[in-house]
Amino acid sequence: MKKSWQLDRRAALKAAGVSMALPWLEAMGAPSSKRELPRRMCAILFPFGVAMPKDDAEDRQWGWFPTGQGKDYQLTNVLRPLEPLMDHVSIFHGLSHPRCRAMNGHDTGDTFLTANNLAPVSYQNTISIDQYAASVIGKQTRLPSLTLSTDGGVGPRTRTTTLSYTDKGQPIPALSDPAQIFKRLFGQDGASANDRRKLQNSESILDLVMEQSNSLSRNLGVADQRKMAEFETSVRDVEKRVERSRSWLDIPLPTVDRDSILLDTTVDAPRDYLKAIYDLQFLAFQTDLTRISTYQIGSYGPSKARAFPAVLGLKPDWHGLAHAAGKKGGPENIGRFDQFLAEQLASFLTRLQETPEGDGSLLDRTLVLYGSSNSRTHQNRNYPLLLAGGGKLGLRHNQVLRFDEKTPMSNVFVTMLQALGVEVDRFVDSTGPLDGLT
Repeated sequence: MKKSWQLDRRAALKAAGVSMALPWLEAMGAPSSKRELPRRMCAILFPFGVAMPKDDAEDRQWGWFPTGQGKDYQLTNVLRPLEPLMDHVSIFHGLSHPRCRAMNGHDTGDTFLTANNLAPVSYQNTISIDQYAASVIGKQTRLPSLTLSTDGGVGPRTRTTTLSYTDKGQPIPALSDPAQIFKRLFGQDGASANDRRKLQNSESILDLVMEQSNSLSRNLGVADQRKMAEFETSVRDVEKRVERSRSWLDIPLPTVDRDSILLDTTVDAPRDYLKAIYDLQFLAFQTDLTRISTYQIGSYGPSKARAFPAVLGLKPDWHGLAHAAGKKGGPENIGRFDQFLAEQLASFLTRLQETPEGDGSLLDRTLVLYGSSNSRTHQNRNYPLLLAGGGKLGLRHNQVLRFDEKTPMSNVFVTMLQALGVEVDRFVDSTGPLDGLT
């Protein structure tokens, strides 16, 4: 029962037309159950794979995978930035998507979160785990999910520039510009009568479009009917967004310090750019605008991220560095860049961990999946993967878990979905939750 002195968790400060959401305060009272505090997930992919020198090699310290297993492990140079956070991190060895192992090595970015084989010709995908989760918990926030990538948009099939796919297997366009993402999250508060009219008109236009589409489809061949079905799916997605927008019109947006984020940075400054993207995801979680996000650091196709290694004085060719990982000096070159990426991830995780929420931290109720869909470049086995966070959601960490190829990566998805409170026993080709995490 709520006491007279307790504040509502959605309380906001209002002055001079500005609203600011309050952080969790003791006066809001202890939650009656864990479900009252948000459960969140973030998935991050980097392309092209990693260095995997043999255990007795001189440059083994520049391999991505730690040595040892269980609690008895040693991080290499590459993941050492995560050392202070290992109580909140598990690293996996041996996992991959069985259905994707025979695919072209650079086609698998499209399948990282779907576990689906892209059949030639159709290349039809299936729903990604983030959108599956968003279909359940995304209704509780202003934005059901946030889809980001360095390149933005959707890109071509098999080289898409997004990790997120609808229940029809259609790619969801990703945002890439920090200023645009900030505007999407923290745009002008309040809705004018004109805004409301626009939404009402949108519904009228969509109704008309669907009516005409249904009439047209009856006179089309099979191939064109499939295209029209994809079009109608897109229209229905817009309808859902319009409906959601109307329901949130009278709820004030949180405000944040715009100057605290490097919104003017571009991909030409990789360190600042990655920091801005991680900061925006952090703020989206902290303000509870969304509880689901994905970020594709680079595409397996042409990508603005290919030149990122230049930030360390390396050759501005990420793909080339990955291909040279087996040559003399190659492990250190790609390893130094992977270490740089691990540093950015560590900063994000640290900020989540240092931000109190209820009886724990933001990280305690946030799952962060990080990895690649290649081991060595072009090889679709033994993905470099780690999962961070979720300590208050039942996950156990500070370990390296080794598996054989009988265990699909989708078992991680089942564990994540269950930790998010989504009732599910399997996802695609899973055989159950992942052993050792709970």
